[in-house]
Amino acid sequence: MGDRMMTRRSFLKTTAAGIGGMGLALGCPPLLASRAAEAKALEPGTLRLSACVEMIFRDRPFLERIDLVAKSGLPAFEFWSWRNKDIDGILARKKANAFEISAFCVDPGCRLALPRSKETHVSAVRDTARVMQKLGVKTMIITVGNEIPRVPREKQHESIVDCLKASAPVAEEAGITMVVEPLNTLVDHGGYYLWSSKEGFEIVREVGSPNVRLLYDIYHQQIMEGNLIANITKNIDLIAHFHVGDVPGRHEPGTGEINYLNVFKAIARTAYKGYVGLEFVPAKSGEEALRHSLELAQKAEALAKAGS
Repeated sequence: MGDRMMTRRSFLKTTAAGIGGMGLALGCPPLLASRAAEAKALEPGTLRLSACVEMIFRDRPFLERIDLVAKSGLPAFEFWSWRNKDIDGILARKKANAFEISAFCVDPGCRLALPRSKETHVSAVRDTARVMQKLGVKTMIITVGNEIPRVPREKQHESIVDCLKASAPVAEEAGITMVVEPLNTLVDHGGYYLWSSKEGFEIVREVGSPNVRLLYDIYHQQIMEGNLIANITKNIDLIAHFHVGDVPGRHEPGTGEINYLNVFKAIARTAYKGYVGLEFVPAKSGEEALRHSLELAQKAEALAKAGS
């Protein structure tokens, strides 16, 4: 692609011509197909990238960041809290660019690890679900809050499970999936309760709802656990969203110690159909970081589909 980033239209033309047939699915123009049809048509081995506009293009006004992601050729963007955002403005930019919002976070302020926080959490999920339905978003990111001093971890674990069980019917009725996110406590989130994907998967299993899954953040889990490919592939049925960042520095893939080509290839070999969120601070320009990530994902797809 040289110095030019692949657009959705150029990718569609390439695919139609049968060149490689392994590129990243970047969505169809709205006159050609609906997004629902696109999701159903995803081939095995397809990786869909989403850019987190809280961390990429953050030197630009928020709504302009959405336009820049669209120009990069990615099919979706995501963000964190919705409370301080221009929801109507976001919806207008989404429609104008004919692409998707992959995820955003539940209304903040609830500590799921704190016993007796169930009612507050359910209310937050209900409020956030209404905004998600307005924006056409299907994935709600859940963080559980910091560990509670002098409360046994098993009690905090039980509280998280109880909160998610209580809010699962709200998610089911709204047609959304809540994804619980473990975070690292060594670099970025000291004191956070849920640092282990192992415990995260246990929580998801205990809740027992198809609308509650894990957000597997590759950056955080490399810091806390490692063993990325084995943990991902053994539990892929419990994962509904990924976040990407390299270690150290939390920059784009290829800047640190994680072999993202192999990680992406492992994901592409599974039946995973969710988004892979690019949640990093670009080491260079946002445009270059997204272009590089897109090319890396396409290469991983090609290798996976070729059986390499």
